[in-house]
Amino acid sequence: MCAREAGQIEVADIFRRYGPDYRNAHALPMNRLRAMRAIETCRTVDQGGHVDECEHCGTKVISYNSCRNRHCPKCQFLKKEQWIEARGKDLLPIPYFHVVFTIPDLLNPLVLRNQEAIYPVLFKAVSETLTELSEDRKRLGAEIGFISILHTWGQNLMEHPHIHNVVTGGGLSPDGQKWKLCKKDFFLPVKVMSKLFQGKFLSYLKKLRTQNQLVYPGAVNHLAQPAAFNALIAALYKKNWVVYCKPPFDGTKGVFEYLGRYTHRIAISNHRIVKVEDDRVSFRWRDYADNYKTKIMTVDAIEFIRRFLLHVLPDRFVKIRHYGLLGNRCRRKKLDRCRELLACAEQPQTEEKSETWQDTLLRLTGIDVGKCPACGERKMRTIELLRPARCKGPPRI
Repeated sequence: MCAREAGQIEVADIFRRYGPDYRNAHALPMNRLRAMRAIETCRTVDQGGHVDECEHCGTKVISYNSCRNRHCPKCQFLKKEQWIEARGKDLLPIPYFHVVFTIPDLLNPLVLRNQEAIYPVLFKAVSETLTELSEDRKRLGAEIGFISILHTWGQNLMEHPHIHNVVTGGGLSPDGQKWKLCKKDFFLPVKVMSKLFQGKFLSYLKKLRTQNQLVYPGAVNHLAQPAAFNALIAALYKKNWVVYCKPPFDGTKGVFEYLGRYTHRIAISNHRIVKVEDDRVSFRWRDYADNYKTKIMTVDAIEFIRRFLLHVLPDRFVKIRHYGLLGNRCRRKKLDRCRELLACAEQPQTEEKSETWQDTLLRLTGIDVGKCPACGERKMRTIELLRPARCKGPPRI
């Protein structure tokens, strides 16, 4: 594969060229194999598709299906926009904070080999920290609402598990009679959040070991020994755990912009890949340790694939979760009460209308896939369905 213009190379190109060798050399779990297959075949004949014909001029256009895998760089736009629209109905006219919880690098090897056991513990420690401190009468003394989003990568594609949270800058009093607003530009003290988060996470981690829910293959084999595991725990108690609270978002628009950037992000997008040359991949990354400078990193193609696959989540794992006022169980009722106390207009309850992905794309981007590329008439209609190349049996229309 030769060098190309920036922006033209895709993760799929790298997977198609180097993926077979990588799979032959490594025994991959099914979730990673499925992700690789989906990305490689996304919007190709292997996924099937349809043929559209213009009723005005007779032009025919072939379109292939997306893979819809959540790790695919090409399949997140519509899902993200639909999710953001739904969440927008829940926004209140209040400040919102961005709070990030990060675990120390010492834990990365163990977490990587125990994702299904440890990622839920990470969510639990974060949610309990935010909930308990906000409900403390010495602090806010109210029930807040927040959305938690798991990211597992750093800009260099290495392991860096952390949880981003969009948090209401205030909450509902325990009796439901008052809205309690946070102090301006201040949510909760980060040092207090850090210590509580550290204690909760390590307590749950030790519980996982006691219940034999952890495994210790490869590089963490030594942690199967009690002395080594206890030494790791002791070292983690001595570390400063990073919790970062940014200033409030710039109004509702700022919240929307944030959600658009973070909610459905994957480890690396196609536009960051600069070139593939001499079996090496070069991509842009931001070096936070060097004043956020944008740099170019070059790694072997096989190493690039390895790093990408580190961030394929376990099947059916939920990476975006809602808590407190935004929890699914009583969200509508609680938000209505919040709006009443904030004396703001209640969100109109409009009738939900089904919308095709074509209509959604047109409304959000102005791109009209129903318009003929040749004559410009909006008279494209599907005349044939193309079955996936790996499937047998007649196509259906």
